[in-house]
Amino acid sequence: MKFREAIRAATVEVMRKDARVFVTGIGVPDVKGIFGTTLGLAEEFGAERAFDIPLSESAITGICLGATFRGLRPIFVHQRIDFTMLTMDQLVNHAAKWRAMFHGAHPVPLVIRAIVGRGWGNGPQHTQSHHGIFAHVPGLKVVVPATPHDAKGLLIAAVEDDDPVIYVDHRWLHEEEGEVPEGYYEVPIGKAAVVRPGSDVTVAAVGPFVGEALKAAAALADQGVAVEVVDIRTLRPLDGETILASVKRTGRLVVADADWGPCGVAAEVIALAAEHALGALKAPPVRVTWPDSPVPSSQAIEPQFYPGARQIHAAALYTLSRNAGGGLIRSSVKPFEGPF
Repeated sequence: MKFREAIRAATVEVMRKDARVFVTGIGVPDVKGIFGTTLGLAEEFGAERAFDIPLSESAITGICLGATFRGLRPIFVHQRIDFTMLTMDQLVNHAAKWRAMFHGAHPVPLVIRAIVGRGWGNGPQHTQSHHGIFAHVPGLKVVVPATPHDAKGLLIAAVEDDDPVIYVDHRWLHEEEGEVPEGYYEVPIGKAAVVRPGSDVTVAAVGPFVGEALKAAAALADQGVAVEVVDIRTLRPLDGETILASVKRTGRLVVADADWGPCGVAAEVIALAAEHALGALKAPPVRVTWPDSPVPSSQAIEPQFYPGARQIHAAALYTLSRNAGGGLIRSSVKPFEGPF
């Protein structure tokens, strides 16, 4: 099943199971069905449970938030995560706070599906990520699936959760295929996955960089380097136990995050390792993230903006060639000296 098909399958499953679930967003009943992820929902479940909205994201978020107080379980889909910035007051000051403010009396089972764009020369206002911003906020849960299996299981888990969940899916993964079980299943929120075991270096990756990390790991295996790839999956709550266990096994850490580096998830993972596994680190950790600049509009330049398997491969070589103090060590693996 394709990634986008897995999202649709999860949506159908939860809507069939629970009549309180509804889906809204710009383009939900459109003929394209938000990249195919909402096709046929209005036909099966009716216009009261799968419907379009006006261009008023903040107001609709407030409506969805209020709906949770009436016992409903909304899924609000943004075709571009960029426009979740218009809903920050509702999400950060209200949705994320209500359970704490009311001593847990009122659950807030709101799912925000936010799609990260890429391609077409979309430019800096339509091609951002922002998952690090949401992961900063107490009371919000943030998930970023990397495979069709997890796309379905994490969305079902998000709908079942009584806290607000930001579900980030990358359009560049929508055509990726993978095994997806039939029926109703959950991938637990707050649990990372070791998707490739290894003993020499840990690569902890987010979203589309999980696949890129696996490509880099396969190439490094030809050089005798065993890379352990950890799919972080949930950014908040972060599964520090799985990440730290991997770092302690390998002693080296590369974090590949499909977002900007400063104040981001990659920085948080490295801080986690520094605070709780510093003695196990054999070399300085390395981040592979987006360049610290807005995404270019030019379709000629855009492919050069995004790091991928090459940069992850280079970062692993770099950390393998360094000692705990950052100095060079003798190694059979050629070190990389360029930028990441």
